[in-house]
Amino acid sequence: MSFSRCALLWARLPAGRQAGHRAAICSALRPHFGPFPSLLGQVSVLATASSSASGGSKIPNTSLFVPLTVKPQGPSADGDVGAELTRPLDKNEVKKVLDKFYKRKEVQKLGADYGLDARLFHQAFISFRNYIMQSHSLDVDIHIVLNDICFGAAHVDDLFPFFLRHAKQIFPVLDCKDDLRKISDLRIPPNWYPDARAVQRKIIFHSGPTNSGKTYHAIQKYFSAKSGVYCGPLKLLAHEIFEKSNAAGVPCDLVTGEERVTVQPDGKQASHVSCTVEMCSVTTPYEVAVIDEIQMIRDPARGWAWTRALLGLCAEEVHLCGEPAAIDLVTELMYTTGEEVEVRDYKRLTAISVLDHALESLDNLRPGDCIVCFSKNDIYSVSRQIEIRGLESAVIYGSLPPGTKLAQAKKFNDPNDPCKILVATDAIGMGLNLSIRRIIFYSLIKPSINEKGEKELEPITTSQALQIAGRAGRFSSQFKEGEVTTMNHEDLSLLKEILKRPVDPITAAGLHPTAEQIEMFAYHLPDTTLSNLIDIFVDFSQVDGQYFVCNMDDFKFSAELIQHIPLSLRVRYIFCTAPINKKQPFVCSSLLQFARQYSRNEPLTFAWLRRYIKWPLLPPRNIKDLMDLEAVHDVLDLYLWLSYRFMDMFPDASLIRDLQKELDGIIQDGVHNITKLIKVSEKHKLLNLESFPSVSQSRLSGTLKSQARRTRGTKALGSKATEPPSANAGELSLASRLVQQGLLTPDMLKQLEKEWMTQQTERSKERTESGTHPKGMRRKKKEPDSD
Repeated sequence: MSFSRCALLWARLPAGRQAGHRAAICSALRPHFGPFPSLLGQVSVLATASSSASGGSKIPNTSLFVPLTVKPQGPSADGDVGAELTRPLDKNEVKKVLDKFYKRKEVQKLGADYGLDARLFHQAFISFRNYIMQSHSLDVDIHIVLNDICFGAAHVDDLFPFFLRHAKQIFPVLDCKDDLRKISDLRIPPNWYPDARAVQRKIIFHSGPTNSGKTYHAIQKYFSAKSGVYCGPLKLLAHEIFEKSNAAGVPCDLVTGEERVTVQPDGKQASHVSCTVEMCSVTTPYEVAVIDEIQMIRDPARGWAWTRALLGLCAEEVHLCGEPAAIDLVTELMYTTGEEVEVRDYKRLTAISVLDHALESLDNLRPGDCIVCFSKNDIYSVSRQIEIRGLESAVIYGSLPPGTKLAQAKKFNDPNDPCKILVATDAIGMGLNLSIRRIIFYSLIKPSINEKGEKELEPITTSQALQIAGRAGRFSSQFKEGEVTTMNHEDLSLLKEILKRPVDPITAAGLHPTAEQIEMFAYHLPDTTLSNLIDIFVDFSQVDGQYFVCNMDDFKFSAELIQHIPLSLRVRYIFCTAPINKKQPFVCSSLLQFARQYSRNEPLTFAWLRRYIKWPLLPPRNIKDLMDLEAVHDVLDLYLWLSYRFMDMFPDASLIRDLQKELDGIIQDGVHNITKLIKVSEKHKLLNLESFPSVSQSRLSGTLKSQARRTRGTKALGSKATEPPSANAGELSLASRLVQQGLLTPDMLKQLEKEWMTQQTERSKERTESGTHPKGMRRKKKEPDSD
């Protein structure tokens, strides 16, 4: 039956019979408009089946579902067919029908069966109502149903199929939840690596503290093998094994995110390779694989790389080096692969002791001392104070280029160099061979990022303390015994307590979605942003108790940064995995600019990059200049990283590497003269390094110590704090600086205020009771439990 014939028949029907013959007319219209939705009773049956098919999976976090926009329909070229078949709709009557539909409890319950909780139901209805009311013409099916409801020939519930269809348009995730759950099922990671499962691997765990020789023994096995791979946590460690291997006559290539070095004259791959753990191949067969610092499998951001190496490396023998805390977890994971773990225990090669006295003053420094700080501001402050005393110090912190770190380490290690003191962050914990006699903790409070991406203040963990303290008195250094202490006496007892605690066992290994999984998500949700895809993936993901999904805030930050740039999903994913420091604005803007150039199909040449970074660069005149140079070095790293993923668009890697080496030299000179830069910075008020009042510092140290214990793992940094209104000027300045440096949270500050007020009240009470105020009188020390 033709469409015109259907329309003619419909027009000839009396008004009373139109509703009765609606089913027949709809049957005739199906070839033109597709099947018409069924009524509420049939929908209810389908909803029940859909609910049971979901298998009782966890309820998704619907706040992550971002609604898409469905534009109202404009005038149709064919005219308003629904109005021709029935009559034009009275929008006032339609609005009453829609409001009645929204208030129906049965409809809300049915929506919940399809995944529309109260929030989604409301958002979907608002969009549905706007679509109905603002469209010039509606599809014939919904027009007919609305007309029937307005004239009492149909029930308001008959709108539900059309409402559900619209809801799935603005929330496409509702239509493919089961598929998304299958894609994000991360419960059996060993099955992701069929090549490794085809090999009956021998797993050897070299367990022990720092300076115990565990890595040495694993590397000796690596050198003697016919083929091998070393997987390290840092570029510095990968470089070290690369150089040692070739020096020992074992040809070895180097693979890091930013560098590829082949040693064979013909360019063929060597039988051995040293790489950063993220870059290891899980398809290349090896005789021996070494995975260093296996305890980092628990790292909230990078743990996935160790999990991937542990489960996926195709090697006859896999040697793991790390802390005993990882043994139980590794054993459990290998049980799921059918592989046994042989544990070899090692003891520290040199003695190390915790001193009974703190340093108290920088006047008490000795050659071979290393002061460990947990903020750049402390690094600068301590360096300046050391220089005032006529001493020279080397400086090492995380954002320095690897070449500069090595140069500073070499300067400190050289017995003929006047530099005998090292000021460093915990960056010395891995990757550097240092000749340290004594480790001095300037503070024990370190900002950290938890699994949720929140910044927290807490004392360093036992694992961190042992890792740092173990750098003193290393076997290969001139000091055969190591010593550990603190800067302040108040911290010494806490340090001893931390070091005596057993290391918390590692209970879970990190996982990370692959590019293929994200692509499959995008196939089902094509209009969803990459950042939102990641959120939905993590929410839908299912892991067992031995695993967790790594924090992906950095990935999402990059995804949101370049969201507006037209890129394919795979290219966008690669750009987002590029390692950048999101605290560096220039590095972030460079990622954006690189992505924009790529999207225009404009190669990023050597000449273009020179203009972009304004080369040549001048030596730093102050600390800000030095930090800017470090950011430029990171940008060159970013270029090199991308050049190995997009060689045609980043074609001048070798020239950029030469430029980076030149920049490294400029930064080295700046760090060598860092005390001069600090002086200039302070003079021009670019840096505030005023000495803290000793009494206030001591009081705050003790309070922070107890407060940190109470808030460990629970308090996230706020953005603003209120200082104690009754504190004196010195304490106000100190509190303000501690908040700015991230060493004090608003909750801690409130607690300080409360304790300060309590002290004042108790002192006033004591003075009232005694009737006198002898000079130097002190309040009785509180019992340990009073905190």
